[in-house]
Amino acid sequence: MFQITFKILNWIRPYKARMILGFSMSFLNAIFIALPIFLAAKIFNNVLSHKPIYMKDILNVVIIMVLLVIGRFITAYFKSKSHESIAYEMSAKERLDIGDKLKNVRLGYFNSHHSNELTTIVTTDLTFLENFAMKMVDIVVNGYILITVLILSLLVVSWQVSLLACIGVLLSFFAIQLLERKSRQNAPAYHNVQNQLVEKVLEVIRGIQVIKSFAKENTSLKSFNQAVNESKRINTKIEMQYIPFNLLHLLSLKVVSIMIVLVACLLYMNHSIDLPTLIMISIFSFVIFDSVENINSAAHVLEMIDMTIDDIEKIKNAPELDENGKNLTIKNENIAFQNVNFSYDDKQVIKNVNFEIPTQTSTAIIGPSGSGKSTLCHLLLRFYDIDDGNIRIDGVDIKDMTLSTLMSKISAVFQKVYLFNDTIENNILFGNPGATKEEIIRAAKQACCHDFIMSLPEGYQTMLNEKGSNLSGGEKQRISIARAILKDAPIIILDEATASIDPENEQLIQTAINELSKGKTVITIAHKLETIKNADQIIVLNEGEIIQKGSHDELIRKPGMYQDFIRIKSKSAGWKL
Repeated sequence: MFQITFKILNWIRPYKARMILGFSMSFLNAIFIALPIFLAAKIFNNVLSHKPIYMKDILNVVIIMVLLVIGRFITAYFKSKSHESIAYEMSAKERLDIGDKLKNVRLGYFNSHHSNELTTIVTTDLTFLENFAMKMVDIVVNGYILITVLILSLLVVSWQVSLLACIGVLLSFFAIQLLERKSRQNAPAYHNVQNQLVEKVLEVIRGIQVIKSFAKENTSLKSFNQAVNESKRINTKIEMQYIPFNLLHLLSLKVVSIMIVLVACLLYMNHSIDLPTLIMISIFSFVIFDSVENINSAAHVLEMIDMTIDDIEKIKNAPELDENGKNLTIKNENIAFQNVNFSYDDKQVIKNVNFEIPTQTSTAIIGPSGSGKSTLCHLLLRFYDIDDGNIRIDGVDIKDMTLSTLMSKISAVFQKVYLFNDTIENNILFGNPGATKEEIIRAAKQACCHDFIMSLPEGYQTMLNEKGSNLSGGEKQRISIARAILKDAPIIILDEATASIDPENEQLIQTAINELSKGKTVITIAHKLETIKNADQIIVLNEGEIIQKGSHDELIRKPGMYQDFIRIKSKSAGWKL
């Protein structure tokens, strides 16, 4: 438990001064709890001794009591003020740090980690830390501060009672360690079931259109209900495991409390202490073990907090792209892949690839599904780092550039368009935040989307739904092209930009792509012959290797995969070009 408490304290170390202030207030608060009991015992003793009590004495007692109550209020206020905000501020900082981290990790990290895991950590888990981290630390640290003060107070009146209280606290500490061990065993099951529940919720929300179109509401809700019931079952099972232990621990605390009272009674009968002291010891005993009981209740929550912090640390320790590059000036956009090899999940997907793309020329990459076409584009964008070899622009290895330098040279249009939950104008402006209104409109016109934007009631200020769901696929694609046009990067990557688009939209998108490509170095992954046959260079990939390279006129004369593709293009369902 102390190990976890220290881990939390280390987690909130940036707020050390405020943390120390809070614990100092806790110490003073504990003294203000003990002093009134001492004072009440003294007054009670004077009453039993038939000593005269004057109005002046009563007034002094009232003033002291009022001051102690005010002291407790002030120390509790500053303790809460110091501590309550720490967890919220730290969680906000962690969310920002995770955001900064995720923008620098390799794209493969997102492929190997479900979005529900990241969603759970950034939302549910960090909210859990906000609500409970400092509260549990307060219960433990403040509890032991209060216990220490009260045991030392008991030592003043009876070392025997103080020793018995120490033994009771130590036994409870070892019992809490056993509970902590059990909590450590249960924490992964709790965590996993929460992740599964979030995954099912997101799955139903994201797939609701497909679910409804196939009338599978009952089937889908069945799996969702199963996740809810499994969460209920695991959580109930965990709590049921704690109940016998907690009851036994609670019983033992009450037994020790009663033993302390019995020892105090024996001391009173032997005239070693007076009656007020006996009452004071009894009160202290129950306060001490009430604090121990609170500490016990915090033990298994601390284990959950421990696992949450570990999950956050795993994200923060995820491997990043090696960015030791410099802000360089690129004079031309000649692209060269030199002996490039790349593996994904220990499987080599790009094998000794070599080719060059001269500046302001177009290159089409074709090949069967899974041949590595999109991977080549992702490597150029440094979504991943290659195993060995070099990728160069203007003779400069892309690893020697900063990512901002590299990305300023490339615009990418993907088949799967992502639009933000923002206005159409801001979605286009994402390509160049410093662009003027006139430049935005010009880019939209070139992308053939100005007319349909102006037909909307709010025009460019129309708010898009999540992922742009209130637009058609073709409309979303044209907005993404407008975004790329506005960026005005010299290198263009078109990754199946016209796939799955109806003929009417395809013609408009092709017109937009032609505008985007003027005077640029273009890399195209496409599935239509019309899109690739006019390319200056065609690269044919198969299983991560280049098996043919040349222009359409050159390749069409040579026996090989490209010629086969042309011959059987009407039966080319197995190709994704």
